[in-house]
Amino acid sequence: MAIRNVLKMGDPVLNKKSKPVIEFNERLHSILNDMADTMYSEDGVGLAAPQVGILRRAVVVDIGEGLIELINPEILEAKGEQTDVEGCLSVVDYVGEVTRPSYVKVKAQDRDGNDILVEGEGFLARAFCHELDHLEGILFVEKVKEGE
Repeated sequence: MAIRNVLKMGDPVLNKKSKPVIEFNERLHSILNDMADTMYSEDGVGLAAPQVGILRRAVVVDIGEGLIELINPEILEAKGEQTDVEGCLSVVDYVGEVTRPSYVKVKAQDRDGNDILVEGEGFLARAFCHELDHLEGILFVEKVKEGE
């Protein structure tokens, strides 16, 4: 396990769409372990593979309730609305208000390729949406409310 460098806004990798993970193997496990270590070392609550220079559809999230790994995630359902302040490990010294769903249901795979369904409300829903945006090449600053 290792701490990886987190790419910062302006790096072109962060604006590219990620490709699906096809191989579920020790290399993927190592990447996920490194991503979790990196997220924790930076005091983050989520990290997407593109943020460490890997254009694959993988994210890790931990809002204080345990690590969640999502491979090839997609939002199946979103309900409600919440607006709150967000920051990002790839955007230094900036926060802004972003409106996101208050509930999401996400279909994904675990590190071994098994299908999983996860649901998130409140902060967890926000974290899922924020990290999945990274997989589409979208940074939260593009969604900050006007006047921020």
